[in-house]
Amino acid sequence: MRKIPRVIARAPIPMFRLGLGGLLSKRFVMLEHRGRRSGLIREVVLETIKIDGDDVYVISGYGWTSQWLRNVKADPRVRMWSGWGTGVSAIARILDPVEGRIVLDDYRKRHPGTVRTLAKGLGIEGFTVDGPLPEDIAERMPLVRVRPRRWDAPIPDTQRAVSR
Repeated sequence: MRKIPRVIARAPIPMFRLGLGGLLSKRFVMLEHRGRRSGLIREVVLETIKIDGDDVYVISGYGWTSQWLRNVKADPRVRMWSGWGTGVSAIARILDPVEGRIVLDDYRKRHPGTVRTLAKGLGIEGFTVDGPLPEDIAERMPLVRVRPRRWDAPIPDTQRAVSR
């Protein structure tokens, strides 16, 4: 699998910090998450693959090697920037593979050109426009639903970070 150079992947972060994420449309979001080992705040810009009301779905194109994915698994409390403005408190939930595959299948039907570009550019085996998706695709490229949370809503016990 090929990787996007770090300098290019991180280039949009200052735009979101300045409230100018709207220049990238709603196609991209920035997640602020906490490092699972260091405890430091980290930021990543991700492409949305689905927006459903306030919920935003993103994919880990590099699978479990992505540090942001490992970090939100350890502590799902994040801040999300989307469009213009500042970040909102949110909860990130990694979808189970069956649910993730359904979202991916819908995405490839709605955006065949993007799927072709991503599959070729990143060397993602089996992520094609035609034919069935491989059974393990959502395990190799996990999907995450990011849901803004109200300040008065407690974090469910099943999603609290375990201190190490």
